[in-house]
Amino acid sequence: MNSVKSKILISWVGGNDLKAMEGGTAGPIAETLEKASFDAAELLYNYPEEQVQSYLSWLKARITVPIQEYAVKLTSPVDFGEIYQQADKHLARVNSASKELSILLSPGTPAMQAVWILLGKTRYPCRFYQASIEQGVQEVDIPFDLSAEYIPAARDLNSLKISQLAVTEVPIGAAFDNIITRNPRMQTLKAQAQILAEREVPVLIYGETGTGKELFARAIHNAGPRANMSFVAVNCGAIPTELVDSILFGHKKGAFTGATSDEPGVFQQASGGTLFLDEFGELEPSVQVRLLRVLQDGSCRPVGSIEEQEVDIRLITATHRNLMEAVADGTFREDLFYRVAVGVLHLPPLREREGDLLLLAEILLSVLAEKDTGLKHKNISPNAKNIILSHPWQGNVRELQSTLLRSALWCQGKTITASDIRQALFQMPEKEPSVLEKDVAQGIDIQSIMGDVARIYIRRTLEYTGHNKTRAAKLLGLKNYQTLNNWIEKYHIS
Repeated sequence: MNSVKSKILISWVGGNDLKAMEGGTAGPIAETLEKASFDAAELLYNYPEEQVQSYLSWLKARITVPIQEYAVKLTSPVDFGEIYQQADKHLARVNSASKELSILLSPGTPAMQAVWILLGKTRYPCRFYQASIEQGVQEVDIPFDLSAEYIPAARDLNSLKISQLAVTEVPIGAAFDNIITRNPRMQTLKAQAQILAEREVPVLIYGETGTGKELFARAIHNAGPRANMSFVAVNCGAIPTELVDSILFGHKKGAFTGATSDEPGVFQQASGGTLFLDEFGELEPSVQVRLLRVLQDGSCRPVGSIEEQEVDIRLITATHRNLMEAVADGTFREDLFYRVAVGVLHLPPLREREGDLLLLAEILLSVLAEKDTGLKHKNISPNAKNIILSHPWQGNVRELQSTLLRSALWCQGKTITASDIRQALFQMPEKEPSVLEKDVAQGIDIQSIMGDVARIYIRRTLEYTGHNKTRAAKLLGLKNYQTLNNWIEKYHIS
């Protein structure tokens, strides 16, 4: 008779866990130990001892699961090499035939999460969990196996090399020559961007994630009169609401709890050079007002200060949102929109860049080979190219690069096959296109679409009027309730 394995949860202690003591949410670790069944927990931490001990006392008073904590010394929480060594050492110590290991992915840095997945899918088979406010505690199905394909091809790669291969950071010296394209639309955009670069007008760049917005922004900066000055990039969507003023405009010592010294904001850091605000459409209306004032006056006031500081920046913004629609529905200020949208560039998604897919695939593969000799002389088979051409690439160039990296690592020979590409692709759930987004190239049933629209609005209007057909017909722009009855019959509306 098989003995029951002891269920062990392993996790880094993260910032959201430490914040849990302040009230509000329980934090990923406490939430997981309360909602899922485990016999023990093993926690690694790299925070100050007194801070973690306070948290552990709070956690142990809250749950009954035995907890063992381990202090880990890291010079940086994003150093893949150090994280790999510490995590590998810990899993080797805990791993045994009598234990079922589970890893909580939510706490810690992206580097920590990546290392957990690498080790948990290869050397120490684990189950994976994640915890979030939106979706609660869930067991995660990592949609690929690394143990069979990854280890033979990548046995000579250390974790630092793997992390460097996966990095898609824009080069600091990015120029328009770094924007590789044969597509006429992209070539036109490059020419337009070069014209904008020579002038100091604000530039707004539209495009999906991974289309190269920051690459264009850096190229504009490097080709302009401020090329020798600083280029400061900030992701507006990643700024916590309570810190947005401090990050944008700086703060004075003592302005709030934790403000132990004067700190410049990104406007001051970029003064004389270029400020790139990515995910610009995520800024809340209250922040938009303060931002508009800075752009109008050329000065900003740090949090906790009574004095204005002059700033001189060239502004480049980027967003995936349609700001014209946001202006129309009142979620984005019209005056701010027209101030930043002087030079506007609409970057097309990769799937619409005819002639570029295979060109980029070959170049990205050669770049990977330059970074690691173990990936040299890899080539893509014709069938694999067909799959690349047929894939929608919702993640654009970033998705293409990461897919090529996975397929090159797993490929057993010199040729990346169709099977290698299929295994490397993440299959995202398909979203049914709305009635206004259907692909006419595939053919559409216009009568069916008209019926769908009619059913939606007739049902909605009847509910609104309490099934008063005379009033509903008037609201729908129909002659009378008899005409409405004809539509109800025609489209089989119950």
